[in-house]
Amino acid sequence: MDSAPPSPAPSTAITFRDLPDTDLDRALDLVYLAFHETPEDEKRKHHHDLLRGCDRIGAYDGETLVGLLAAFRFTMSVPGGELPCPSVTFVSVAPTHRRRGVLSGMVAALFERCGAGGRPLAALWASEDAIYGRFGFGPATYNNTVEVKSERPLALRITPAEGPLRLVDPAAAPALLAEYYDRTRAARAGRIERTEAWWREEWMVTEDEDDDDLSPPRVVVLGDAADPGRVTGYAIYRTKGRDDAPGLVRLDELEADTPEAEAALWRYLASIDLTGLIQAWGRPLDDPLLLFAGDRDQVRVTGQYPGLRVRLVDVRAALLARSWAAPADLVLEVRDPQLPANEGRFRLTVTAADGPAAYEPTDAPADLTLDVRDLGSAYLGGAPLVSFVRAGIVTEHTPGAAAALDAALTTALLPHTVDAF
Repeated sequence: MDSAPPSPAPSTAITFRDLPDTDLDRALDLVYLAFHETPEDEKRKHHHDLLRGCDRIGAYDGETLVGLLAAFRFTMSVPGGELPCPSVTFVSVAPTHRRRGVLSGMVAALFERCGAGGRPLAALWASEDAIYGRFGFGPATYNNTVEVKSERPLALRITPAEGPLRLVDPAAAPALLAEYYDRTRAARAGRIERTEAWWREEWMVTEDEDDDDLSPPRVVVLGDAADPGRVTGYAIYRTKGRDDAPGLVRLDELEADTPEAEAALWRYLASIDLTGLIQAWGRPLDDPLLLFAGDRDQVRVTGQYPGLRVRLVDVRAALLARSWAAPADLVLEVRDPQLPANEGRFRLTVTAADGPAAYEPTDAPADLTLDVRDLGSAYLGGAPLVSFVRAGIVTEHTPGAAAALDAALTTALLPHTVDAF
């Protein structure tokens, strides 16, 4: 019988500390080692610039960097307002140091920094639920992948807005679109505040990193018939020809003030010459297209996936910072093994819709028992807790308690974002 492989030699205890700018190149080398990448110089420079603007936690074995966790300094819309929300990215662990508590230590350091900095939320983009679920991150937004067959005109049940359409130079688009985006961002929870650099380096990059056959970004803007200079919607898309079929339109983002304005933009995309298919990878689950399309054989949902995962680092502060749609008086028993300050029984009291809330410790019997990850999923208003009760992962001690909390958490529009990070 073969003997077991020898255990690794003991090493200096792993420590966790802020990663300085002088270690950025070492950090990128670790990232590329962990993700099996060899990017070109231009892409490496882009990653270097992104990391420079992040909060960074390094795991060190002696003086050897063996782990990295970075967090963008985002501000995210929540119901009724917005909150600072460190957003996790570039997470990497050296293959020699797996299963040694490196990731757990970096996440604990992140939570400690969030608490010290008054940041009650953290987030990350869709990743392995088996890994990040155990750290309390719950899926809070979902995206549909939608395909529209556009070899014939798009059938619609409503009349599109007649405002003028114009194509905008991508170089000039950030200033124009940012004004619209900032004006409308609060309508949906989960959307980040975009800087000019984010617009230019994430949305207006000439070459798509996943498909270099796609065109540069195209930007179409819809104006108001009564005030043509006022933007009422926009779409960002790319196109490519195909040898075996009419060309493709890949829609990256579409925003509009009204269903009629959305219909006008969809009609435009479906009428682009020499194309026969629109693929939209990140549409909200309550996309009005799915209702105003006149032929659902022409418009199909081909997939659904989680987007933003939210972690309530300070449950009380997060709950008090958001608005409420209905009154509530419930005792929540929250489980949070990573952050004991969140754990226990608390009475949530909301006196009226749009009224203030209170969240205080109590010895009263619980109406609901739930994990902090599931409360994080529901926090933005997009994950009904009654479904968690039916699935057996939230316990309802008082009949109707989950429905009452759902009514208080609900929002007019489902939370949604297409800003992957």
